[in-house]
Amino acid sequence: MPKKLKLALVLFAVFLLVENMIVINLMNARKKAPPVKKTPAGVAAKKTPKKPPVFQGNIAIVLDDWGYNLNSLPFIEEIKYPLTISILPYLPYSKTVAGELHARGFELILHLPLEPHERFSLEHNTIMTTMKEDEILAILRKNLEDIPFVKGVNNHMGSKATTDEKTMGVIFGELKKRRLYFLDSFVSLNSVCAGLAERMNIPFAKRDIFLDNKSDPEYIKAQLYKLKTKAKMYGEAIGIGHDRKTTVQVLREMMPVLEREGYRFVFVSQLLN
Repeated sequence: MPKKLKLALVLFAVFLLVENMIVINLMNARKKAPPVKKTPAGVAAKKTPKKPPVFQGNIAIVLDDWGYNLNSLPFIEEIKYPLTISILPYLPYSKTVAGELHARGFELILHLPLEPHERFSLEHNTIMTTMKEDEILAILRKNLEDIPFVKGVNNHMGSKATTDEKTMGVIFGELKKRRLYFLDSFVSLNSVCAGLAERMNIPFAKRDIFLDNKSDPEYIKAQLYKLKTKAKMYGEAIGIGHDRKTTVQVLREMMPVLEREGYRFVFVSQLLN
């Protein structure tokens, strides 16, 4: 047999041997591999559940000055988060707002007109520091009776009244009897409310950030950023805005965003001392 033919036959035999080894290895690998589970037709494949966001802090949002009109009702009804609504007494729509928003699960408080240092645009039922105790109590009780469902009180204006222990002592005494809390809007650095509430054992909270001193969406968003920073730092924070279309629309947009970041919205009554 010629040498070239012998060499060709040897190479062909080696090729067949290698090919058979490859086929045998592939068959063994298929036997060891786990079976692939097929999803039945019409059944969606299960998605890996997302991890909940890490908790960052509690935030309470208060909206003041309700009762003048009903302009913001269609927008606020779209917010599905806890809000604390502060209603001025004896305005054209005070009772309507109270009924509508209480029915939707919001927390209501009385926005109590108190004496400021400035003497302009005072509500007719503003409590003044010059009043006697019986006058203060008469106005306070009348105002509380006008707003149903209230859980507490915060001050409308009041930069002077909240620095006067006599006036606030009379108010706190009545709130204690009614088991209502006081939220200090904190319009004066000289406010005596925190110390007085502690001595009188009154449920108390204090505002951290004003949200809408400017009715500009970008400004309000920046204030919300400050509020969430406080909540992350201290575990909780309270922001006060107002019954304004722009404010409510920004909250409607931003509250879901903050929730996804790990912030939880609560009522003021859940953050009392």
